Amino acid sequence: MTEGRPPTAASASLWERDAEMATVADALDVLCADRSSAGSLLVFRGEAGLGKTALLAETRRIAERRGCTVWSARGAQTLKSVPFTVVRQLLQPALLSLLPEEAREYLGDWYDIAGPALGIVDPQEGSPDPQYVCDGLVAAVRRLARREWPLVLLIDDAHWADQETLRWLAAFAERLDDLSVLVVVARRPGEVSGDSARHLDAVAAAAGRPVSDLSALTPDATAGLTRTTLGRHADDAFCREVWAVTGGNLYYTVELLAKVRDGELPPVESRAGELRALNRSARSGGLVDRLKDLGLEATRFAWAAAILGTSITVHMVARLATMNDDLARHCAELLCNARILTRPDRAAGAERREDELEFVHPLVATAVYNSIPPAVCTAMHGVAAQIITELGRGASEAAQHLLKVHPDDDEELVAQLREAAREHLAVGAPDAARRCLERALREPPRPDVHAHVLYELGCATLLTAPAVTIDHLQDALGMPGLEGDRRVDAVIRLSQAQLHNDQLEEAVRTVEAEAARHEPGPARMRLTAVQFMWETIHGETVSPARSRRLAELASTRTGRDNAERALLILRAFDAMTHGENAEEVVELCDRALVNGRLAPGLGWTDQEWGMELLMMLGNTYAYADRLDRAESLFAEALRAYTTAGWRGGHLSLANAFLGLAYRRQGRLRDAESTLREALVLAERVGRGLPLYWSATCGLVDTLLARGRIQEAWSIAEQYGFAPPYPSTIVLPDIRSVRGRLLLAVGRVEDGINELEAAEKTAASRGGHNPVLAPWSIDLAKALAAQDPPRAAQLAADARRQAERFGTDTAIGEALRCAAALETGSRAVQLAAQAVTYLEASPCQYEHAAARVEYGIAARSVAELGRGLDLARACGAEGLVAQAREVLETGRGLR
Repeated sequence: MTEGRPPTAASASLWERDAEMATVADALDVLCADRSSAGSLLVFRGEAGLGKTALLAETRRIAERRGCTVWSARGAQTLKSVPFTVVRQLLQPALLSLLPEEAREYLGDWYDIAGPALGIVDPQEGSPDPQYVCDGLVAAVRRLARREWPLVLLIDDAHWADQETLRWLAAFAERLDDLSVLVVVARRPGEVSGDSARHLDAVAAAAGRPVSDLSALTPDATAGLTRTTLGRHADDAFCREVWAVTGGNLYYTVELLAKVRDGELPPVESRAGELRALNRSARSGGLVDRLKDLGLEATRFAWAAAILGTSITVHMVARLATMNDDLARHCAELLCNARILTRPDRAAGAERREDELEFVHPLVATAVYNSIPPAVCTAMHGVAAQIITELGRGASEAAQHLLKVHPDDDEELVAQLREAAREHLAVGAPDAARRCLERALREPPRPDVHAHVLYELGCATLLTAPAVTIDHLQDALGMPGLEGDRRVDAVIRLSQAQLHNDQLEEAVRTVEAEAARHEPGPARMRLTAVQFMWETIHGETVSPARSRRLAELASTRTGRDNAERALLILRAFDAMTHGENAEEVVELCDRALVNGRLAPGLGWTDQEWGMELLMMLGNTYAYADRLDRAESLFAEALRAYTTAGWRGGHLSLANAFLGLAYRRQGRLRDAESTLREALVLAERVGRGLPLYWSATCGLVDTLLARGRIQEAWSIAEQYGFAPPYPSTIVLPDIRSVRGRLLLAVGRVEDGINELEAAEKTAASRGGHNPVLAPWSIDLAKALAAQDPPRAAQLAADARRQAERFGTDTAIGEALRCAAALETGSRAVQLAAQAVTYLEASPCQYEHAAARVEYGIAARSVAELGRGLDLARACGAEGLVAQAREVLETGRGLR
């Protein structure tokens, strides 16, 4: 029977690892064979002491012998709270070896986003979206991997990696198909929960092969290892006892055999009874006893090293343990000789500091850390934070220790944690910021600071967790401390979070109640404008009386400040949704601009007013046939959010409404790709939220325009595009799009019911814009056969409302509907009029459809040909097929 002996030069910890090393060798063969080969991912999982680190070390040796570049990193139990720690270990050495201009060249547009997270660039102002930072890190590694081929990435103790690194690793692992790189991950089972566990599960799923679960040594392998270490004369009974007392754990077996050899214990049955005592000395209790035997100074040195966790140097430990350098070096030697600390084994060519140290095994580090008396441990963490601060390494690095200090009503500690939270937010780590602020609350802060910490905590979660933001901001507003503009900011942020958590009524009531507390002035005007904004978005509160109040309030506003500009935008949007004169609507929008541009303080990333107001402005232009202005605004939003690193709901909505502008222009291919990106981003924030509906509705509408009906239905089924609908207004109109979809798939009765529900909603609001919500046009066509009088009335009403609104698109679409209900020369006449209006419209898909319909009604080959060309340019596959069929059959054409 084989004992699974490793090659002579290999570590003893590689016994019975032939299968794992064969897997590594195969992966390296694929990696080194061809620069275009697909990437691969190996995951080794095993309990502590089963040789995961040895496997990675052997992988490094083999890879380097084959000419691979190898980058490695390791998680640490004491550093899990420090964002991007492990990914920085992995990439910093390579990036710091580049000149700044070289690093910027390799990282490209991601330099300012990923650079701060990697610690090679100072962060910009603002708080980048963590998902965007993650995407930037993925892009950074992909670009560097292409430069460094063949590249091997080794990540040890991934169960102790910080959450931000695990988010990156999960995203990177999913995108290895077109990148020739080998990633090897080692971790323990269990150990983590929540998001970290989810990310590790995603990594395992992306591997495309089963996770390699490492097993303990068999009795035969333990016997072979024993005889290799102690000599072939070791008898069977002694070897069996080695296995029995260690359980086949590789680390404990190697340590035990080292003690047997050092103590010159004969490996015979009569002395096997002494093995249990020796084995206990290698474990936590025995290790602590061994440490004490080395003396008080060595123990204090080991404790300080355990507090630091990583980047252990004799000098740093000496400062923390309050001893001189000579004594520190002596203690380091004692601990190295006792196999507690060791000198790091760096990669080939890597620099190692002369006084650098590490624990021989994570089990030893954990045992030493757990042996520190609690009061001493807390005090040492406090001293470590002070040393890091004195060295100028920043509050974020000191925070890992501050989080471990017991609450003690320390005003300075609260200030340090708040500063650390700001630094974490600046590099895109809101979870780390949240931990700092939550710890600051336990100190607790002074009464005059408490509300501000809660406010900052709410702001830290605004982009990623609206429900959490609501709780924190409500608590902050419920206590003294927030006054003036900061209180108004907190109220508006709270209402924004309620809006994005689909709590529209609460959002309206929040700002309404706060406005009532203020005397007339700028603050009250701002709150009143926000109240109108939320009421506009909240479909159930858009009543005729409310519209009249808004019109009266806006009628005297000239746009002299942003509160007045906000009211003008809100009035324009309200007038557009109700189908009032489009020229007057556009004039209101233009008055809200300054020299044709957004006013200072009203930009897409400005926090005072938020994005919702500008989304209304862009959509008002879009449905008033000013599509060039709408596209410019939404493209500017996309650039602003991309530059700022906001990759959550903000970027999703920017894509959704830019896609809507493309859809209105007839650029259906561009619309589809942009809306799909919006939907991907929306899914990251969470299903069911208003932004999710906007992306889904826009995509379904675009696919219907392209003639891809079954695909539109599949999207609707996959993403839950069906009642119950959100309480917000969704653009394009959700019931109109859903009704048209149902009609397209043959569910005529359900489609009619949906469109009639849209009719009732419009009636409750006091009217509608037949372009924004074209239910009347679709309903008229659906009822043409079964209820011609009602269909005719709906078409007439749509035309009346279109002429009231006055855009070429609105009138042209109403004429298309009227033509569809007629026959003979009357149909031809109306279709020709529709073409005339839509030719002047910026909406090219509708123009193409009108041309095809006119060509069919007039039996004109020329008009069908023009319609076919337009349809092709738009990407309207359904229209193309319809026109081709008529042209190919040639039924009555001339």
